[in-house]
Amino acid sequence: MPTPGKNDTLNGNFQGQDILSLSQFDQKSLTKLFKHTLQMADIAKNAKASDLLKGNIVTLLFYEPSSRTFGSFGAAVKQLGGQTIEIQNPQQFSSVAKGETLEDTIRVFEAYSDAIVIRHSEAGTASNAARAAEFVPIINAGDGIGEHPTQALLDLYTIYEKFGKLDNLKCVMVGDILNGRTVHSLLQGLSIYKKNTIYLLSPEKLRLPKGDFSYYKELGLNLIEIQSEKDIPHDAHLWYWTRVQKERFASLVEYEKVKHAFILTPNLLAEKGNKHMIIMHPLPRVGEILPEIDSDERAVYLRSEIRNGMYIRMALLGLILGKIK
Repeated sequence: MPTPGKNDTLNGNFQGQDILSLSQFDQKSLTKLFKHTLQMADIAKNAKASDLLKGNIVTLLFYEPSSRTFGSFGAAVKQLGGQTIEIQNPQQFSSVAKGETLEDTIRVFEAYSDAIVIRHSEAGTASNAARAAEFVPIINAGDGIGEHPTQALLDLYTIYEKFGKLDNLKCVMVGDILNGRTVHSLLQGLSIYKKNTIYLLSPEKLRLPKGDFSYYKELGLNLIEIQSEKDIPHDAHLWYWTRVQKERFASLVEYEKVKHAFILTPNLLAEKGNKHMIIMHPLPRVGEILPEIDSDERAVYLRSEIRNGMYIRMALLGLILGKIK
């Protein structure tokens, strides 16, 4: 379940705040963020020179492999004229290899930069980093099976961009619901709005834990667990397909049993889809969506979803660093 930042709810006030969980967000904050995201898209699409973050340095501290999130944050900073300190795999290539603690690492890099973006394999690490940081905000870029708030923000923006709303939606989430931090954050985000129904389809061992299921239900989501592709409703607004995460399994044998439990094929899309829906995926994919789906205009995971990631992170950084109001 989510861990709040410095304030339980942003209430539209981003400057200096840690971004650790979607539980910090409310409708006012999302509306403000989306307004600025549209402006950031204009800067990036039209190659407008921006010095919004000129003089600012952002540390990207990634203990876990990443390409899209790491690249997206780096591009976001540079699109706005800022600079980055880029640390990947510090377990091998920094003083962490010598035994330096997370807290000491954070204190070192906050001396060099104006914000720290952190990814880690252990849930709760971003919150620990935020407690260690005295002077700069921490942004959670994914912590284990916990949350991935900026991925959910770009997903919410993509949904809003398509449908013009974030309420009264019917969503299908498929894959690793247990370990899917993007799923957890997106559920949290959708709970901010009313009358959203979520169909959850996963292998039995990868279902949402009962405690989390009750938590999201109490927030107002209508959660429905389904058993097979046959139970997918025909009138869903979106399918959110995810991979089964090999790195979360202690046993390769157990992973192999479930890795391709649910595969999105052209036949399934023809049978259960509709012409107005969108198909989303946080990426990377490892066989759970066939390549033939990529050319379908409803598939946004390699189109607007990717671009929106950079735009939303540009806006978020501008707000947190107090460069836009």
